[in-house]
Amino acid sequence: MQGAKETQHIKTYPCLQHHQRVHAAKKPYSCDQCGKSFTQQGSLKTHKRTHTGERPYRCELCGKSFSISSHYREHQRIHTGEKPYRCDQCGKSFNHSGAYRRHQRIHTGEKPYTCDQCGMRFRYSSDYRQHQRIHTGEKPYRCDQCGRRFRYSSDYRQHQRIHTGEKPYTCDRCRKSFHQLSMYRQHERIHTGEKPYGCDRCEKPYFCDQCGKSFTQSSNFRQTHQLIHTGEKPHSCDQCGKSFRTSNSFKRHQLIHTGEKPYFCDQCGKRFSMLTHYKTHQRVHTGEKPYTCDQCGKSFSQSNNYRTHLRIHTGEKPYSCEQCGMSFSNSYHHRLHQRVHTGEKPYTCDQCGKSFSSSSSCKQHQRNHTGEKPYTCDLCGKSFNHAGHYRQHQRVHTGEKPYTCDQCGKSFSDSSHCRLHQRVHTGEKPYRCDDCGKSFSNPTYYREHKRVHTGEKPFSCSLCGKSFTLRQSLHAHKRVHTGEKPYWCGLCKKNFSQSFWLKKHPCIQTEQSSSTVPIQPDPPEEVEQEHES
Repeated sequence: MQGAKETQHIKTYPCLQHHQRVHAAKKPYSCDQCGKSFTQQGSLKTHKRTHTGERPYRCELCGKSFSISSHYREHQRIHTGEKPYRCDQCGKSFNHSGAYRRHQRIHTGEKPYTCDQCGMRFRYSSDYRQHQRIHTGEKPYRCDQCGRRFRYSSDYRQHQRIHTGEKPYTCDRCRKSFHQLSMYRQHERIHTGEKPYGCDRCEKPYFCDQCGKSFTQSSNFRQTHQLIHTGEKPHSCDQCGKSFRTSNSFKRHQLIHTGEKPYFCDQCGKRFSMLTHYKTHQRVHTGEKPYTCDQCGKSFSQSNNYRTHLRIHTGEKPYSCEQCGMSFSNSYHHRLHQRVHTGEKPYTCDQCGKSFSSSSSCKQHQRNHTGEKPYTCDLCGKSFNHAGHYRQHQRVHTGEKPYTCDQCGKSFSDSSHCRLHQRVHTGEKPYRCDDCGKSFSNPTYYREHKRVHTGEKPFSCSLCGKSFTLRQSLHAHKRVHTGEKPYWCGLCKKNFSQSFWLKKHPCIQTEQSSSTVPIQPDPPEEVEQEHES
């Protein structure tokens, strides 16, 4: 009776033979190309098509071909809309049995695939296989254009759209396009105002009880915003120990260590580690400035520069220093200011060892060694190693003096000169000599004075080796060798190498320089720029 009970479901003797091989673990049919074995001859025949590429089952409606008849039949249901497998618990229907069985695990909670290394469990075999790549480091999908590798096929396909420019998801309301479906869905919520992620307990949209801010995405609330209040930075770099609040910030930081720059500009050859930086850079070539200020009409190529600019009009300075109370309109200047208190100077010149608090200051300094002057005036051809000096020079030609003293109305072409001038009215002399107690309003004069005590003479004549404490003294000395006499008396036409001797000239003494026309020598050393914040 027991044997009859076991064989009642087997319809034919050949089927019984096939079934018994499952229990006996017999696989008599082997592939002559890869050696893989099968219990049934039909399975071997189907397998061989993976080597030959044969796909004998072709859909007449869309032309898609299949190597297995069951896959072909399941595909047909896409066109017919047939979904014969229905879930008894939620009523959802499926067009093939595999999808139905996988769906059942949502209700049962079954997770049959367990990771041997970390114990994490998975509902689907595909998720399990992808997870394994975290431990193995395997990235099987490689981009042919830039060489970047990916762990998941979905990430690889999305990356391909960077090179092709494809943006298949378009908003019906504003026509903005996206290369990722998730970004498109998030964008849609701007128009609908939808906040679909509700709290499991109260079923309300995610709402921060500390600052009142609400969110359209649960990840923004749970993973990012709450950490602002707690100060938690859960993502730590193994190489340098720096911590980050979000996984995206952490991933971007890791590119610093790997040196990976997958985004390549085909116009100038420059490479970028981040897609946003690449897109912003493209506007250098196109000249595109899509962000325009409604109040003054100024346009910007970057949204963050635009937002920072708006604060000029509103006067908003949301970033405040906890130590001295000084406020800033943008976070970058706030971070730089913090280093005044901490003394941190993380950027070091590899040629002379001098350290700087900002990368821009370090880059500008390095041009002293390289002699590079990338900013050239179109009108006179003069070149500059600093963008700020270039902009100030432009005002020589335009005559623009946008900085005005509110006490006497005098105008200046750059903000540092205006601030220095205002000390004439305030009497402020913030630079004090520790050796003799003398104070100065100008940092350049202070540094020059320090050389009186140190005896330093950094400016040397290349012809005779004589050294000087001031650059302008060296310029005046060089005229001894060149014979140049740029100062001349308008009465007797006598020439002088220095303005000092012109002023002592008898004609000047008698006429009080009423008819003299001095020729100006090389301008004296410029005062140090106290850069605009």
